Parts: sequence; C-alpha cells; structure tokens
Amino acid sequence: MAKPVSKATGEEYFMKKHSDNNIRTVYSSELGRLCPGCGQAVDRCRCGDKKTPATSRDGLVRLNREVSGRGGKAVTVITGLPLEDKALRDLSKKMKKRCGTGGTVKNGNIEIQGEHGELLMAELSKLGYRVKLAGGYN
Repeated sequence: MAKPVSKATGEEYFMKKHSDNNIRTVYSSELGRLCPGCGQAVDRCRCGDKKTPATSRDGLVRLNREVSGRGGKAVTVITGLPLEDKALRDLSKKMKKRCGTGGTVKNGNIEIQGEHGELLMAELSKLGYRVKLAGGYN
C-alpha cells in the first residue's frame, strides 16, 4: 500500500483519526461565529448572563489616567462600575459623546481617549455614582 505524499512538499503525511468529542464548530455560514461554551451564535449566547459585573469593593467609581503602552497618549479609564455588559456599553457611548472623543469597553472598564477626568467626574456624579479621581489625577 502506498503512503500518502504531499504534492506541495513531497513529504509523507499521515492523517489522524479524531473522535467526535474533539471536534467542535467555531463558525457557521448561517449563524456566524459560535460560542465555545454553549455552541449558540455569539449574539444569542447566554453564557455571559451568568457572570456578575466586576465592581470595586468600596462602591466607588474610580477615574484613572493612563499613558503607558499607548504611545504617550493619555486615556481616562473608568473602573468600578456595577453594570452588566450592555449597560456598560450604553454608558460608554454617552460618555464618549459628552467628551467628543472615542473610546472602548475592555474587561469591565470604560476607556475614554484623552484627559477628561473632571468632566467625567461631573457627569457620573449627576448619574448618582460616587466618583473618585485616582491614579494620574492626584
């Protein structure tokens, strides 16, 4: 029996048999990207609903100014918000619009481009949060 040979390299190769439990679909042309936890489409995934929001233990929302790893550009990071992912994205959108700049939500924190500590502190206080200027604003 002849051994399989790669046409491109001329090297021998052998195909391994995989058991069905080692194979999972990660993308479907009908549904798009699939969640590895539940196998549902990412926009219909319910795995994230079980997670609790990351909050600080003292109930304060902190505003930090960061420049490291950002090419010298300042970013205001809002941490300690007791919100779920959707509400966090909505608040991020409001804050970005208020500051007139861009930003993102990463790891349960809101990052706003530029130094907007005082403005964000006033806006978050209006929404009822206890806010503290922390690292970089002292």
